[in-house]
Amino acid sequence: MHVIVDLKVLYFGTPVVLLGTCNEDGSGNVAPMSSAWWLGQSAMLGMGNRSKTMGNLVRERECVLNLASSDMAGAVDRLAPLTGADPVPERKVAKGYRFEKDKFGAAGLTAQASEVVRAPRVAECPIQLECVVEQVHPFGEGASAVEVRVVRAHVEERLVIPGTDHVDPVGWDPLIMKFCEFFGGATNVHASALASAWKMPHQGVRLAAAG
Repeated sequence: MHVIVDLKVLYFGTPVVLLGTCNEDGSGNVAPMSSAWWLGQSAMLGMGNRSKTMGNLVRERECVLNLASSDMAGAVDRLAPLTGADPVPERKVAKGYRFEKDKFGAAGLTAQASEVVRAPRVAECPIQLECVVEQVHPFGEGASAVEVRVVRAHVEERLVIPGTDHVDPVGWDPLIMKFCEFFGGATNVHASALASAWKMPHQGVRLAAAG
């Protein structure tokens, strides 16, 4: 049976991205977000127009999408109430945010130089995607959808299927945020006809499903 619910939040679950950008003075900024979707070699990022990160994206036209793993929940949680905006906007003060110049240090994360863009990578993230901003699209009231194109991908060697350019979906356990709570522990629940049709080299998935 279904019931009619006036949902206050439509936030069903997406991977957590630590978004690396450059501040006006060239220093690195990092902010967590999980409103992202992917198509081909591009991604669409959704965020508020008044955020420090949005200002950096519009000005610098580049970023790094650092994909957090499930064991990074503590660091992401420490990062969540921090902002690079000074003074802190009233709307964020009301939610407990505080200004932090060194967000990497405060969260216990390590900034790592990128190779194609100036924005920083997060060394602890097993997948890091250097990107350039293609377009910024107005979205709703006070928000935008930022279209970015991946120009270089860095993946921990243990997550790459040997002899391929594919990430092992069994080994990769992303940190997921569902309705503002952290989740992890990815488990393969069924073999995929789509993966077979696309000839994805997911032998581990098929074995897990068969077993």
